Amino acid sequence: KMWTHLERQSGAGGVGLRGPGESQLEIDKRLVRDRIITLKKKIDDVQKQRTIHRRGRKKSGLPILSLVGYTNAGKSSVLNYLTRAGVMAESMLFATLDPTTRKVKLQGDHAHPEFLLTDTVGFIQKLPTNLVAAFRATLEEVEEADVLVHVIDVSNPSWEKQERSVRSVLSDMGVGDKPIVRVLNKIDLLDEDDAEYLKYEAAFSDNTVAVSALYGDGMEDFVGAVEKALNDLLVPIEIVIPYSMGQELSAVHEHGVVETIDYQTDGTYVLGRVPPPIANRLERYSVAQTGDNSSFPGSSDGTKDGQNTDWTAIGRGRHAED
Repeated sequence: KMWTHLERQSGAGGVGLRGPGESQLEIDKRLVRDRIITLKKKIDDVQKQRTIHRRGRKKSGLPILSLVGYTNAGKSSVLNYLTRAGVMAESMLFATLDPTTRKVKLQGDHAHPEFLLTDTVGFIQKLPTNLVAAFRATLEEVEEADVLVHVIDVSNPSWEKQERSVRSVLSDMGVGDKPIVRVLNKIDLLDEDDAEYLKYEAAFSDNTVAVSALYGDGMEDFVGAVEKALNDLLVPIEIVIPYSMGQELSAVHEHGVVETIDYQTDGTYVLGRVPPPIANRLERYSVAQTGDNSSFPGSSDGTKDGQNTDWTAIGRGRHAED
């Protein structure tokens, strides 16, 4: 046992001699040092495991969103409504202490039918440095996110001050320039006039929605705002995918937006927009890299009725000038 034998000296050893109490203190200190070393090793192992998980999520090509906001803003309620994750959602300080990531599958026809949503610990004003270190896992998830979802408890009289505090923390973390969707949450706790005013204000603000995550009011608008933010992150592609690489075409359909598609003899011509990781993976099939005009929609020699046709321009929606 530690801390059970803290006598300074028994007196049996005489003046100036070490007593059994001092020996016990030294033993306890050594046990504490060993315990600290063990815990640090476990933390490093957890960090390595989370790094592996994040790499796997990146390879999947799914967009990653992180819920951020002041403590008790309703972030876990947003996650629960969209995913039915069953995450603890209580009105208390730091109800969520460990990041929870779930895949969100949207119903209906959406450009981004699936994305990953992570719940994080709530921020507070003037977050102490040692506390920031304790929530390192949450901070890492925020850094890896493609889009931040800032959940704000508008039922709190100080919600504007809390919003500025969160923005300040995000800026200190170096992620203040990431795309942010503002979610004015808990409108169900407001007077009807105040709730309508916030809805009106949100309608004329960029990437802002007014919702009640608890009852689902306004969550369709939230999904639309998320889709808009994700679409802004997509990069254009113009590729010809060999028929033997059907999984790559499926990835384009699943995670991107297809604007033009044509099935040619040597592969599938696709013009569209996809997330950067998928675009990098498909770069070897790029039309610009292959320079093969025969893969574009039309005849194999790129001519029609004796006239030259710029099929690349047609695929991009621009006809070549005569």
